[in-house]
Amino acid sequence: MPNESTVLKRPVREVLAAAVDALGGQERSGQIEMAESVADAMDSGVHLLVQAGTGTGKSLGYLVPALLHEKRVVVATATLALQHQLVERDIPALVEAGKHVLHETPSYAVLKGRSNYACLHRIREGVPDDQGALVDLPESSMGSDVLKLRAWAEEEAQKGGKGDKDSAPRHTDKLWRQVSVSHRECLGAARCPFGEECFAERAKEQAARSSLIVTNHSVLAIDAIEGVPMLPEYDVVVIDEAHELASRVTQAATDELTPVQVERASRRASRHVSGIEADDLAEASDVLRDALADSPPGRLDPVPQAVLDALVMVRDSARTLISAFGKPGDKEGAADAAATQAKGWAQEVFATAERMAANSDTDVMWVTDRETNRGGVQISVAPLQVWGPLRDKLMAEKTVVLTSATLKLGGDFDAIATTVGLKPAERVDDASAVEPAEGSEPWRGIDVGSPFDYGKQGILYVAAHLPRPGRDGLSAAHLDEIVDLIDAAEGRTLGLFSSRRAAEAAAEALRVRLPHLTVLAQGDAQLPELTKQFIDDPHTCLFGTLSLWQGLDLPGETCQLVVIDRIPFPRPDDPLMSARQRAADRAGRNGFITVSATHAALLMAQGAGRLIRTSTDRGVVAVLDPRLEGTSYARFIQASLPPMWRTTDRAVVLGALRRLAGE
Repeated sequence: MPNESTVLKRPVREVLAAAVDALGGQERSGQIEMAESVADAMDSGVHLLVQAGTGTGKSLGYLVPALLHEKRVVVATATLALQHQLVERDIPALVEAGKHVLHETPSYAVLKGRSNYACLHRIREGVPDDQGALVDLPESSMGSDVLKLRAWAEEEAQKGGKGDKDSAPRHTDKLWRQVSVSHRECLGAARCPFGEECFAERAKEQAARSSLIVTNHSVLAIDAIEGVPMLPEYDVVVIDEAHELASRVTQAATDELTPVQVERASRRASRHVSGIEADDLAEASDVLRDALADSPPGRLDPVPQAVLDALVMVRDSARTLISAFGKPGDKEGAADAAATQAKGWAQEVFATAERMAANSDTDVMWVTDRETNRGGVQISVAPLQVWGPLRDKLMAEKTVVLTSATLKLGGDFDAIATTVGLKPAERVDDASAVEPAEGSEPWRGIDVGSPFDYGKQGILYVAAHLPRPGRDGLSAAHLDEIVDLIDAAEGRTLGLFSSRRAAEAAAEALRVRLPHLTVLAQGDAQLPELTKQFIDDPHTCLFGTLSLWQGLDLPGETCQLVVIDRIPFPRPDDPLMSARQRAADRAGRNGFITVSATHAALLMAQGAGRLIRTSTDRGVVAVLDPRLEGTSYARFIQASLPPMWRTTDRAVVLGALRRLAGE
């Protein structure tokens, strides 16, 4: 008689094989190992980290056991592209393929933050002005675009559509804000006259009826860490693109405040409360503006007393203003809605000012000097570390599976595990420590490999003869190297640069010195349009910064050379990274390796991963930073990259590129 483990694995393999066949793919040993390991983790409750290289088919590797699991599973992704792939392609094919094994057809849903759905109340009743009155839009180009969004939303409501941002007609973030609300501005389903039609509420209701929910890292963080109920009760969470989890959680827990924001909250409230409370908040905004004007941009270490005093004044004024609002329902119709939204803005100001005024050791604050048309000077606050909340409020409560093509940095899982609170380590009493203490949840890590033969398909070339990168951008020697490499490759190059200035300088040099090639630079057009041009013509180069380092899928001869101008260490003046590095040093750890080198290794692994996307791709990753050879941290970063054949021989690399171009 087969044991329980065999019984468990049989339907996993059966459904996986059917799904792969339905999608026209090829079943791989790594995918089978992953699916069975994920099923074991869900059954045992032991957290699992899975590195699954490009081409493994990791989405099916976790979706199959997720759909077979008896209790609800949440899948959280970092990008919309992957979310779309799961919902529109992988899950429907999997449900169809598994019909003969599954006892009942699994239900699934997508759930996003409230501001990602159009708000029918805002659309039908109008948009509040700076004084908080609900008004209609003026006749203008922007007004015309908003009217198109309104018409689309009404059509969605009539046909029972999703009404979400990603299915809407083309728009900017500014336009979308005219048809959506934050969770603080929302009236609530019980009080909103359009609550029964609400897109966000419908999405929540569908999620509550589903056994599998697809969401994003931010919603997961808000639900699990901030305690705001976003998701129905679930048993297991699978976090795809898990290398980005810590940064996405940090983003979700980062707050900003500007004097302009405080002033607007005052004006919007002035129509609904007596003048004195709104005037007090307006005065506080002026005090905050003066205090920030005297603080140079960068990390506030320590926070000047004048800034703290101003934040306390904003906090107290906002609290008094909120108390001055009447109870919900004191007014009628649109007036009540306008008051609710004005109160929501005041509550947002209060919550942020209260956090900042607390000046906690576990937070980092900094000032950014922005242009007036972007809101002027801004103060921001972010958590010094997120492993603690992740450990205490997610890892301790749920079974967690983390997966990505890049989870092993420096050759093991420790760096990534540490950022999410899983690595057992010596207890540190310092509240700002960047390492989790003993008592972490048990976990295991597996690397299911890749179907690609990186040693034969790719070359990692370190231009060790070049000077070290300086602060003044690309040197003449670096530009010469880029030109020679791209000339040998006859285009076909993705250029990944550490700054917009470097990317533009390289593009300008290429256009002058290799005029027969097409050179595209990030910013010349929207990224989807640039990507299409790059794919359509192999004699093309695409240069850009961080948004090109991850997510681009460019198989075939489109991309046979990836140029990386320098190791992407965080800027020394980056307020959050520098604070985390110093905290690690204080805790007796190597802050440079723990923070800067780990950050760089992750980006390098993602960037190098753009080259080999199929089993027939070949090419070169050229790193124009000699520090990748011979430095104390070079081995750590190299161990994080795909295992390509490595060389510093320029002639060998140029010859290989010419042969590829000739083919």
